[in-house]
Amino acid sequence: MATLNTYLNFNGNTEEVFNFYKSVFGGEFTALMRFKDTPGCEGMTKEDQEGIMHVALPIGPTSILMGTDVPSSMVQVKPGSNMSISIGAESEAEADKLFNGLAEGGQIVMPLQKMFWNAYYGQLTDKFGIQWMVNYDYNQK
Repeated sequence: MATLNTYLNFNGNTEEVFNFYKSVFGGEFTALMRFKDTPGCEGMTKEDQEGIMHVALPIGPTSILMGTDVPSSMVQVKPGSNMSISIGAESEAEADKLFNGLAEGGQIVMPLQKMFWNAYYGQLTDKFGIQWMVNYDYNQK
């Protein structure tokens, strides 16, 4: 069965936010990737390149709090619209099923596709305005 985690978006202060959450919940980041270290981000401003592309902080035995900075060239988020529910599927087939079901009557933001971090990933907003991220990690086999 799929797992659900919260994914937070911030306007350039993700590192500060996640260091705060780390001080509260404890633990260590299992991922911390900057835009400058990812393909296709060479044209970003130097400030945006230093931003957090992805960070993950495990909380408890099964939950992961994740986050990213929204580059300054994109529409900035506002409190209340700065989070998504991230689904960790157990197979491509499950990812397809969940993604297509949630997309019914909603809007696909990014179709499911193979990504450079060795995953099958897509984003959508369901018909109720909830933002979803569906990810199947090929490394979990």
